[in-house]
Amino acid sequence: MQSKTYICNRFNIVMRDKPDPEEFYSKLRSQLYDTSSWPSIYLYKFIVISSIKKIQQLEAIFDNMGAVIKTKESSNGKYTSISINVSMKDPDSVIEKYKEVSENIKGVISL
Repeated sequence: MQSKTYICNRFNIVMRDKPDPEEFYSKLRSQLYDTSSWPSIYLYKFIVISSIKKIQQLEAIFDNMGAVIKTKESSNGKYTSISINVSMKDPDSVIEKYKEVSENIKGVISL
């Protein structure tokens, strides 16, 4: 019985320590306001599994924004890094794009 309690308590600790996305975005918003004047050119970096569909989905999210998009495949061809330079009006618009990407592209890594 005691070990079950320990496992349950340990599980709760792990769950509480899980990163809070809103806390992360709040810190990012503050850092962006402190380090840049707006509007500003912002550099997004993402990593996806090398898939034409995923790359096209990512490009579509930044379509019609004047974004400069560069891709580079990993040496083994399994992953593709995508760098996107685009003019953004303020930190909130930067964060909205990060959220849109994470909601629409499964498995994307945002850097």
